[in-house]
Amino acid sequence: MKKLLLIVSFLFPVLSYAQSKKPVPSTYDVLIGTYTNGTSKGIYVYRLYEETGKLSYLNEFTNVDDTAFTNPSYLCVSDNNKFVYAVNENKKGGVTALTFNANTGKMKFINSQLSQGADPCFVAVDKDQKNIFIANYSSGSLAVLPVNKDGSIRPASQVIQDAGTGPVKDRQEGPHVHMAALSPNEKYLLYTDLGTDKINVQRYKASKPQPLSPAEPAFVSVAPGNGPRHMVFSADGKYVYLLQEIGGFVNAYTYDNGKLTQIQSVDMKRPEFGGNIGSAAIKISPDGRFLYASNRGNANEIVQYAINAENGQLSFVARVPSLGKGPRDFSIDPQGKFLIVSNQNSDTIYVYRIDQKSGWIGSVVSTLKIGNPVCLKIVSAE
Repeated sequence: MKKLLLIVSFLFPVLSYAQSKKPVPSTYDVLIGTYTNGTSKGIYVYRLYEETGKLSYLNEFTNVDDTAFTNPSYLCVSDNNKFVYAVNENKKGGVTALTFNANTGKMKFINSQLSQGADPCFVAVDKDQKNIFIANYSSGSLAVLPVNKDGSIRPASQVIQDAGTGPVKDRQEGPHVHMAALSPNEKYLLYTDLGTDKINVQRYKASKPQPLSPAEPAFVSVAPGNGPRHMVFSADGKYVYLLQEIGGFVNAYTYDNGKLTQIQSVDMKRPEFGGNIGSAAIKISPDGRFLYASNRGNANEIVQYAINAENGQLSFVARVPSLGKGPRDFSIDPQGKFLIVSNQNSDTIYVYRIDQKSGWIGSVVSTLKIGNPVCLKIVSAE
């Protein structure tokens, strides 16, 4: 009997591991959010093949009851891949809920709600699909909208209005909330304000009627005039990296239960650069070793940094041209093989191969012509 128990004890961890290991997908969907003031008509879905990096058209969503579906510039996909939420970036801002079939790429309209602000430019959803978070850029507010089990969204339960200005008069004449990111354990929500040079920190409790409340401290400031835009958590959740649109800097922070402590600030620009700055997107490779960020303006490039696993600091690795104008967003597939860039001002999307050892961005393996591409989201198609 003892021998049998010994055999079982050795086998059981192996069996448990084998059962818990998920197969790695070989195909993904790429969802593309756009501005519809040109040739684009809405949201587009393409299939990404991991063997080649090629993109193939699947589907699109372009209208609601024969009415134009306007400016779905930024998207998020629910954790179960069943729902898509898209801002409608207009003066009278809105957000639209759609069902999503990852196999076919087909989307169906569920409902829409007002974002309670002007020009919403970012949307995020929590893992349990209790709430979505909207950054209203022009009006400088953050809105929380509850989500029903069928994916539909209810009117806003909470709106936080920022106030203040910054030293860059034509860009910081008032608050401009740009993005919101939940911490890995979803106990805190961080959101950037480009107009007031702040990262705001809120406690998050999904079950409360108003789920956000100020943390202590409630914000951290950046150097005046830098304009915080997007941020990303490190793979282990110990660090936060902030991209600053106006100044062209990346700040690194340690992160501990809602508390941010700055440890580094790196200048993304070339030493001799003297043109317009427009830093846009920031992402970390799936293995957590590299950070990438995009510059628009006159630079039109992607900059790569190595992340020090011991202290979270960044060191410059390389920069490559985006091959288009205005690299508004980019995304890395979950296997870390390809980096896909959306160039808003040249109506182009490029798929680059990544050297997985060095993280270097290599040759282009696929291209698309899409009007005003803004946001890219990659999800499993399997």
